[in-house]
Amino acid sequence: MEDNNRSHFQHLYFALTGIPGLEQKYYWMAFPLGVIYVIALVGNGIIISTIKSESSLHTPMYYFLCMLALADMGLALCTLPSMLGIFWFNYKSIAFDACLVQMYFIHTFSAIESGVLVAMAFDRVVAIWNPLRYGSILTNGVVCRTGVVILSRAVCVVFPVPFLIKRLPFYHSNILSHSFCLHQDVMRLACASTRINSLYGLIAVIFTKGSDSISILLSYAFILRTVMAIASGEGRLKALNTCVSHTCAVLIFYVPLIGVSVIHRFGKHLSPLTHALMANAYLLVPPVLNPTVYTVKTKEIRRKIIQIFVQTKITAER
Repeated sequence: MEDNNRSHFQHLYFALTGIPGLEQKYYWMAFPLGVIYVIALVGNGIIISTIKSESSLHTPMYYFLCMLALADMGLALCTLPSMLGIFWFNYKSIAFDACLVQMYFIHTFSAIESGVLVAMAFDRVVAIWNPLRYGSILTNGVVCRTGVVILSRAVCVVFPVPFLIKRLPFYHSNILSHSFCLHQDVMRLACASTRINSLYGLIAVIFTKGSDSISILLSYAFILRTVMAIASGEGRLKALNTCVSHTCAVLIFYVPLIGVSVIHRFGKHLSPLTHALMANAYLLVPPVLNPTVYTVKTKEIRRKIIQIFVQTKITAER
């Protein structure tokens, strides 16, 4: 009878973990953490508003950049409540259902970002391979349909994950390893077989980030082959220069992702601090660095930032 009751038991709350060993310094870490979120949200917001207002940026490449900025804002907003709750107010509890909701949106926006990076890689392939037909191949309709496919894939693939977690019993530890809810972190606390969860999680990762990373690699192999066929060295450099921002965005997203995946799989002996820092980098680095990279490479966005700074300064002086 006790086993039967336990099979349906779930914690009302999970306890989140900030950064192990640095609990006494949370007060000093709260301000830089807040600055990081401001940079992520404001930076991506500026990119979106600039692309919307500048007619010269109404091209497929910048439409995809707008999608990337939206995905980055989504990732930042998913983790913001629990992160600021821990570091600003020392509030470490999250309701079970709220944890599942946060988990769903974190993995969904992560899958969306991965899909957008593939679309941006295809955009670069078309721009370098057949620039004269760029506008006729990547029409506004194609861009819209691509966005719908990316969104639908992410929503549908991640949708079963919270329900697979919901069916599991939790009656031992309720302490998570991070400042937010990740599928693999919640799953390890379950007091029953998680084979189905692990199998589905593996299939979901292969179908999204696995296939996406292969597609990006193949795209760049094709780009390099096309670039090497260009006669002039100046032409080759100019073609490769159009891929620099996207290459940085791919590295910014996939390096922390691979790192946190490897640590979860093989780094059981590593300190909790290492796990926490890698997970934070996985979710905080892309939303912060992507706007920086594209601001440096796009003069229209730089001009928009300067305008905002000047207007803010004039308002403050008044």
